[in-house]
Amino acid sequence: PLHRGIITIENGETSVKKIDVVFPVLIGRKSGDGSLQGLLNMSGIPYVGCGLLASASCMDKSHTHMVLDDYGIKTAKWELITQREINSIDERCTEIAAEMGFPLIVKPANSGSSVGSSIAEDADSLAAAVKLAFLNDNKVIVEKYVSGRKLEAAVFGYDNPFSSYIGEILSVDKVYDPTVNKSSGDDLVIPADLPMELMNDIRAVAVKAFKALGCKGMARIDFFLTDDGELLLNKVGTTPGLRKNSVYPKLMEHLGMSRPYLMDKLMEQAIENAERNY
Repeated sequence: PLHRGIITIENGETSVKKIDVVFPVLIGRKSGDGSLQGLLNMSGIPYVGCGLLASASCMDKSHTHMVLDDYGIKTAKWELITQREINSIDERCTEIAAEMGFPLIVKPANSGSSVGSSIAEDADSLAAAVKLAFLNDNKVIVEKYVSGRKLEAAVFGYDNPFSSYIGEILSVDKVYDPTVNKSSGDDLVIPADLPMELMNDIRAVAVKAFKALGCKGMARIDFFLTDDGELLLNKVGTTPGLRKNSVYPKLMEHLGMSRPYLMDKLMEQAIENAERNY
């Protein structure tokens, strides 16, 4: 923290490369889960976006569910299976199936994208899905499958965060593959075809979730709007995609924030936020 940069020792000589601000673009475990943010906190280096606790809470889907439940923000019905229960998986799966029915979504509590996730249609596939998820984490989340419209909000800011207008991804059933040069924003329609009152209600829920989880800077918040009109928060992404055609920058551009301007403001606010904290 004395130097706030990278210290290099080579051939007996020491040099320091000062860092003004870091813009984390890494996703997944050991990067978007708060690990990198913790290192930067100890180094006193400003960085864009959510801090250690918010990053970890949003990565760990069980913590996300618990915080949102506490704040009265609706999510899909869910259950947690821990490693302590691994010797009684069949019994636990039977309990969950009796409680929630099928189909179910099974996923590691901590993972990026859709790694280790699958859909269970019956008891046999549920047990297999849980075992697959345990290969990627020591906690597994089982959620009731939700059928409905997939809505997106982009939240921006530190002290006074605000939400974009709501967009809709039309290809709801397609699994996004981050390894291919294609963005989930390719299928995004802005604004979603919603009554303005409902649009504003969803924006308010997005900001409420952002604050509840302690997020800062930016987050992409995914919702489902079920066929019977129920709004369910699906996911809070603290390191949203930032390609030209990604969901987050497209939603912000619709508000009038061009992508270069958005990047500049995120870094400026990160530096201002760090000056108050370090």
